[in-house]
Amino acid sequence: MTWALAIVALTLLAVAAVSRRLTGTPVTPAIVFVAVGLLVGPEVLGGIDLESSSATVRALAEATLALVLFCDASRIDLGQLRREIRVPERLLGIGLPLTIALGTLAALAIFDQLTVEEAVILAVVLAPTDAALGQAVVTEPRIPGRIRQGLNVESGLNDGICVPLLFAAVAVADVESEISEGRSAGTLLLEEIGYGVIGGVVGGLVVAAIIIHAGRRELIADAWRQVIPASGAALAYGTASALGGSGFIAAFVAGMTFRLVLGRDPGHTNELSEQLGNVLNGVTFVLFGAILLGPALGELSWELALYAVLSLTLVRMLPVAIAMLGTKARTPTLGFLGWFGPRGLASIVFAVIVVEESNLPHEHLIVLAIYLTVGLSVFAHGLTAAPLANRYARWYEQHPRDQAPPMESAPTDVTRARGPAPQGADPTDSAARRYPPNRISRR
Repeated sequence: MTWALAIVALTLLAVAAVSRRLTGTPVTPAIVFVAVGLLVGPEVLGGIDLESSSATVRALAEATLALVLFCDASRIDLGQLRREIRVPERLLGIGLPLTIALGTLAALAIFDQLTVEEAVILAVVLAPTDAALGQAVVTEPRIPGRIRQGLNVESGLNDGICVPLLFAAVAVADVESEISEGRSAGTLLLEEIGYGVIGGVVGGLVVAAIIIHAGRRELIADAWRQVIPASGAALAYGTASALGGSGFIAAFVAGMTFRLVLGRDPGHTNELSEQLGNVLNGVTFVLFGAILLGPALGELSWELALYAVLSLTLVRMLPVAIAMLGTKARTPTLGFLGWFGPRGLASIVFAVIVVEESNLPHEHLIVLAIYLTVGLSVFAHGLTAAPLANRYARWYEQHPRDQAPPMESAPTDVTRARGPAPQGADPTDSAARRYPPNRISRR
């Protein structure tokens, strides 16, 4: 691993140097990170050593996912979400279970050596979506707000939903796994969720209390203000893990609690956490390309390729179409929602957890399918995000305002996607504190 740190640092610097030019193009940062990883991995140049780096992937990926879950949750306005729940409710309540079911059937049909339990694990790992791999889709303002909102919220929520499902599936398939620790699937599910919620509420309340009360008394130095949310995410994760619960559920619940108590989008207070998450995400994808995807490509078979393609198309698109029945969504909308379900960070983390904490008979085949599907998704969704977002926006704009498709044209406030917060007053900043709370814009 002599050159690993230098290679990762140079890649981050290169992407940063041309980041503005990459925005809106088919070449996304994730594509660059994975491509560099493939190039410098043990299968090509050997710049990153496989054995000495494997333990690093899990630590990086878990830290990244915890930060991402916290920040995603803290951007979601629950009151607003309740008013405009239709699309994400259908995608999560109907589309997600159907995706897992269809993914299980596809795995059993293609890989005849897998047990039903192993097929379920594969389907659950590949069910969560990662909107960051197609950022143009959720940030293009010309796309109907309801559609952007649906994809953005779906991506923010399905990671946390799938965590307990994965742990329960592993416990059923491998009662001797480190995940189960002798507990039944039902007990595991309850403890993972219960202790996860407890850790999340504790972390979120601590962060909110410090931001609100210490902020009002001007006890927080500006240089330390943005450290608080990242530390709160770590507190939630650590508390839940120590109790025997899910740190990922805790991180997500902490973000929701923080937002709920604060009463607004944390905005710039979360900026360090979001930027740190972006950096760790980049590092994770470089290592993913180098030590996970690269070796997996050497074992590529037609069965693995077929499952990866089906996972990103039929297994995702058919459940979405069924979930949207009765909404009067037009065919271009169904295709757009169905295609943009990228698989990314959560699937990588879940795969590493399966490898390290279980002993499934066909574990190697399962993770090969996961790595190849995520790798295909990085390139396929990255390359098509900007062009298809532009095409879909042009289709929508062709309709006169009084003839716009009724489902797509419903007005909605869009939850902020990952990235810089909009400019505006922050009630915890010294300048904003000069004014009464009711004069602060609640974003």
